[in-house]
Amino acid sequence: MHCAAIITLGCPKNQVDSEMIKGLLIEKGYRYVDRPEKADIIVVNTCGFIQDAKQESINTLLEIANYKKEGRCTLLVATGCLTQRYGRELLREIPEIDVVLGTTSFPGIVRAVDESLMGKRVLDIGHRDAVIPEGLPRSTPKGAHYEYLKIAEGCDNHCSYCIIPKLRGKYRSRREEDIIREAKRLVSGKVRELILIAQDTTGYGRDLYDEMRLPKLLDRLCGIEGLNWIRLLYCYPDGITGELINTIERQPNICKYLDIPVQHASDRILRLMNRRTTAARTEKLLSSIRERLPGLVIRSTVIVGFPGETDQDFESVLTFVRRGYFDRLGVFTYSREEDTPAYNMKDRVPQKLAEERKEILMLEQQRISLKNNASMVGHEVEVIVDGRDDCQYYGRTYRDAPEIDNLVLFTSDMAKKAGDFARVRIEHAFEYDLVGRVVG
Repeated sequence: MHCAAIITLGCPKNQVDSEMIKGLLIEKGYRYVDRPEKADIIVVNTCGFIQDAKQESINTLLEIANYKKEGRCTLLVATGCLTQRYGRELLREIPEIDVVLGTTSFPGIVRAVDESLMGKRVLDIGHRDAVIPEGLPRSTPKGAHYEYLKIAEGCDNHCSYCIIPKLRGKYRSRREEDIIREAKRLVSGKVRELILIAQDTTGYGRDLYDEMRLPKLLDRLCGIEGLNWIRLLYCYPDGITGELINTIERQPNICKYLDIPVQHASDRILRLMNRRTTAARTEKLLSSIRERLPGLVIRSTVIVGFPGETDQDFESVLTFVRRGYFDRLGVFTYSREEDTPAYNMKDRVPQKLAEERKEILMLEQQRISLKNNASMVGHEVEVIVDGRDDCQYYGRTYRDAPEIDNLVLFTSDMAKKAGDFARVRIEHAFEYDLVGRVVG
């Protein structure tokens, strides 16, 4: 019996794909192992979003290639975004790779592996706009209490810095019935938090139903028994409608949390980025959300160092951040990507200056985060338990998405397991973590 392992790089959307790859292999009799050194078939699900991610993917492939020389690995499979873009080159430059699959052709993993085990090198990139079949087996981690639910593939926004449409294709919403069926299956497996993802979550339904269908989808998901939390990531500002805010306000198990990537606060840079908004419209949106839902947490991302960004443009972003709209903020320096409109733009910002601007924003946001966290000392919060580390538990409030946001570290006189909910009194606050004790 062949043993397979999967290494996943990049975003949660890749993680979902990897869980389907795992499910397909297990369904056909392959045994899954967590440690690649114990596998004779190793799948690397790559990321190709920005230069750092591409380099990490290449380094990982080269590292795993050594397992074919020194370990028990006999078959190396590369899939994902990097292979969609550079599949032929990877097959040519890294001879240890046996199978290359693209972002839509991974459902053919079993056939490709079977062919490769018979001595054939397989290149199957597939068309980036192809529809991934529904009903694929998805093998989630044992005991998982939160999972990502992908509601659409691809993107039509065509931001000038972004390569995703060339890797993942045009926007393709999944049918509502298929999403609900998968959600029920996940919740029946003891998942308590579903995190909705897409390249543009708020655009759900516009291609398939000719309407922005996210509020209706959320209402149906809220009716699933046993589902405690629903969280929204990747919400494009244009798609945050009054109907969506009403739904979030009305439904108690939708986390009062929105991930809204604004990317910049200078209208000139926003136009160069091909973002369909202005700083004023964004500020009006955020102010409206704060007014309607005072407890709602806003997470965002911004890009500094975009071509042509002046000191004045950067000051616009810094001023925006200082106004305190963002409870959570990720700051990235611009990555120059081939085949994007921004690639040939003039007035490139030196990397050192971009890094300095990033540091300024992160320090400012750190100050805001500490102030926000300090205000929670003495209060009791509901926490979903993620696990235990040494002598304390760790978990998250509704304010925090897994892996990217804050943690609550706490002690308890009663044993807790992942997926339990606990009432925690906050006793100490730091920039990104809260510390407390279970009460009651």
